[in-house]
Formats: sequence, structure tokens, C-alpha cells
Amino acid sequence: MYAVMAVFVVPFYIVLRRKAFMAIWHYMRQRQGFGRWKSFRMAYLNHYRFGQVVLDRFAMYAGIKFQLDRVNNELFTELSNGDEGFVILSCHVGCYEMAGYTFTATQKPYNTLVYGGETQSVMENRRRLFAMHNIRMITTSDDMSHIFEMNNALANGQIVSIPADRIFGSTRTVECQLLGAKANLPLGPFALATQREAKTIAIFVMKESAYRYTVYVRPVQADPQLKRNERTAALAQAFATEMETILKKYPEQWYNYYEFWD
Repeated sequence: MYAVMAVFVVPFYIVLRRKAFMAIWHYMRQRQGFGRWKSFRMAYLNHYRFGQVVLDRFAMYAGIKFQLDRVNNELFTELSNGDEGFVILSCHVGCYEMAGYTFTATQKPYNTLVYGGETQSVMENRRRLFAMHNIRMITTSDDMSHIFEMNNALANGQIVSIPADRIFGSTRTVECQLLGAKANLPLGPFALATQREAKTIAIFVMKESAYRYTVYVRPVQADPQLKRNERTAALAQAFATEMETILKKYPEQWYNYYEFWD
């Protein structure tokens, strides 16, 4: 299936979705600093990698097992065994959903914010597999009620996982430096962590080979002496810095198919 996708599906998709392809080409050319032809090759590889992780997700639904090597996993274990709730920040880099099928929070519930517009089959498979690992889905809603659900979960000492690179609902953003240029991240995840004074980590799940991923668990910290607004901005910049480190190592696994930078 990987081979069929590489030869037939990816070129077809590139032709039909040229705007998305050009957004990735600009990312490779301007943010990663690659030459023109290397940017083209890397943009093609990016689409191929994205197709792979989509297939991997459905393979996981079907029961196929993947090897996940964990880096700094003791940080997650320490926080999940503690009494306080904490925030996990994710992004559209790698395949974060894989973590949900392998991480098991035995000491406290794990709440993950997901986009409510997915197909019914995807949502049902997620719910089935997440339930096996004590994970509850909180779906985004137009009335922003998911914010109250996340806030209550943290207040009750639970885990809350939030995507921190795309804007859903609220248009409030925080400006950060990412790969040498200004970028806007959604304010909500960082404001929530700051308001609740919750410890915060980032998790990146990066594809290495057909059946192997590496999970990176990274602390995301800001000076507690800063004022709340300053601490929120510092937390966002800390996350952007961790994301940049991962993207330098895995440039082809960036899956935001629009002009992320101005």
C-alpha cells in the first residue's frame, strides 16, 4: 500500500491540491533553507510520509502492532503518578495519535481534545482503542464548552492533552519565533496551563520506519516569577522551541498544509 501510494496517489494529490503542496514547498525552501530541487523532493516526501501515517493509523485500528521507542518517558510517568493534573501539548508533527494507543495512564484519567468533524468510523475506532488506555475524548464544539471540560479535568488532577499549533474556535493567538520567522500559535492551550499553574510537557511521535516510531517527551517550562500574560507567552515560545528542535531532525514530518507563516 505504501508503494501504490508513492507512485500513484501522491502525484495525483499534488496535482489536485497544488496550493497545499506549495505551502509545504515554501516551508522547505524558506524555513528549512533547502535549495529549490531539494525543497521539491522534500515536499514530495512530506506527502508520502503523511500518507504513511494515515495508513498506519488505520492499520492500528485493525490490530497491527507498532514499536514505539520512548525518549525521556520517565517524565510522563512521574507526572502521571503525581496528584496534580498536567497538560500535554501536541501538534501536527509526526503522528501524535499513535501515543494514545500506547500510553496508559493507570493513576488518573487522560483527556484528549480532538476535532469533532472527523468521520464516524474514525471517531468510533478512536473511542474503542482509547478506552483500553483510560483515555477520554473531548471534542471541540462551537459553543467552546470543551474549554470548561478541560479546566474541570485539570482541577480534578487529571491529564489534559491539547493540540497547540492550530486555531479552533477562538481566534486569539500568541506570537512566537519558529524556524527563524514569526508564527501565531493558539493562545488557549498556554493560557489554560498558566491559569491552572499546571506542569506542561510536549509529546512528539515521529515515524522512523515501517513499523517503528520514536516518542519524544519534552518539558515545556516558563519562569514562574513572570506575570501571567508574560508567562503564557514564554510557555508558548518554549513549546515553539521544542517543536523547532524536532522539525530540524524530521523536516519532512510537518503536516500543516497551509501557509503557516505570514
